[in-house]
Amino acid sequence: MIPVTNFADKKVAVFGLGGSGLLTARALKAGGAHVIAYDDAPLKNEQARAAGIETANLADIDWTGIAALVLSPGVPLTHPTPHWTVQRAQLEGVEVIGDIELFCRERAAQTSKLGVDCPLVAITGTNGKSTTTALTAHLIAHAGRDAQMGGNIGVPALALEPFAPGRHYVLEVSSYQVDLAPSLRPTVGVLINVSADHIDRHGTIENYAAIKTLVVAQVEPGGTAVVGVDDRWSREAADRVERAGRNVVRVSVEGPVRDGYFAEGARIMRANAGKPFPAAQLTGIGSLRGQHNAQNAACAIAACVALGIDLPAIQKGLVSFPGLAHRMQAVGRKKTAAGHILYVNDSKATNADSTSKALASFTDIFWIAGGKPKSGGIESLSEFWPRIRKAYLIGEAADAFAKTLDGKVDHQIEGMLSKAIDAATRDAEASGLKEAVVLLSPACASFDQFPNFEVRGQAFADLVRAVPGVEPV
Repeated sequence: MIPVTNFADKKVAVFGLGGSGLLTARALKAGGAHVIAYDDAPLKNEQARAAGIETANLADIDWTGIAALVLSPGVPLTHPTPHWTVQRAQLEGVEVIGDIELFCRERAAQTSKLGVDCPLVAITGTNGKSTTTALTAHLIAHAGRDAQMGGNIGVPALALEPFAPGRHYVLEVSSYQVDLAPSLRPTVGVLINVSADHIDRHGTIENYAAIKTLVVAQVEPGGTAVVGVDDRWSREAADRVERAGRNVVRVSVEGPVRDGYFAEGARIMRANAGKPFPAAQLTGIGSLRGQHNAQNAACAIAACVALGIDLPAIQKGLVSFPGLAHRMQAVGRKKTAAGHILYVNDSKATNADSTSKALASFTDIFWIAGGKPKSGGIESLSEFWPRIRKAYLIGEAADAFAKTLDGKVDHQIEGMLSKAIDAATRDAEASGLKEAVVLLSPACASFDQFPNFEVRGQAFADLVRAVPGVEPV
């Protein structure tokens, strides 16, 4: 854990005591702050008190002398309306920040005090940020450096090891977190892409894009902004950041760039003044299959080169990358008379746009989809219907998905994940295909049947490995 010393001997209010919130309260207390924490859930307040954290309803406390309100990133800051704690803090003239801001302030203070270099890579994007974060951290570690990975990827930033010479930090940051981190100044900022998302939280796509682009707009002096330029918002951000005098490295999977990285099939090319040369090869790396992963890999490669890691070391790291759990994760293989069945866990695909990346990466798919539906359904996936041999529908979305697929894709409603796996396995075995792919890519949230996508993905993996004849990958 990283003790937060910037608020030593000061009063700090913390709202939201989930995993990162409770850790934040502990880190502040460890750094000498007087912490008053609160959550709407009584059980979380009990857990905080058991950890030695003082709790009190923030509506009832005296805000005199409160130095900051540290807000859980899931709590509304601006839209649809500011949370009542935010309104109270603004009324009292108290700054509202998040745990990433605490990390950034502590990094600035400690690196200055200790005279150490602790590079920070901050990665964001509508899609691909978790894979890019995991891959970047893997490449840094594979090159023999100390890599600490956290943020929105599951490990709170303040849970990482304290600052030390040469220690690298790779943080996935969501728009919610960036909105609460005005001091975010990464050594390398990575913006993979921007598409419409979280509009309910930010009000408009313009606001959402503006927050996302801060990750590259605010890189520290001498730092590098890595920007995927295959969408309008990111292209415009790259141009603005470059005009502001920052070092910008552009990344594309749709065509060559004059300076930066681009995908040419499974090959990543590096261009300098319009002259390209091979930088990395993704052929045969199952964990980086698909065009979207070429974009993720190119961004990670660009970040690592900016940190001084050479391309041969990066290539070795790419080959050994195990992939991200629940994101196009191969979890089992079963031999058949004609070839084999590959079972792929893409539980992290909680919307149609994310599922499109998996459907584009395979052919002859036996597709398991459904769960708690999101707006838009799966109509946008129609270009991938020819790749799907059959669909097996589960959860609340099953009936709606069946209507979308009627007359276009062979499908059946199974309801439960276990039944869908059994049916998909039987049909895949009978298909006579050399490689049949049983793909869980739900295009839905998990909350109708599972607490989160991780639990759903683990359930899929466990059920697959229990199928007779399946060997783990």
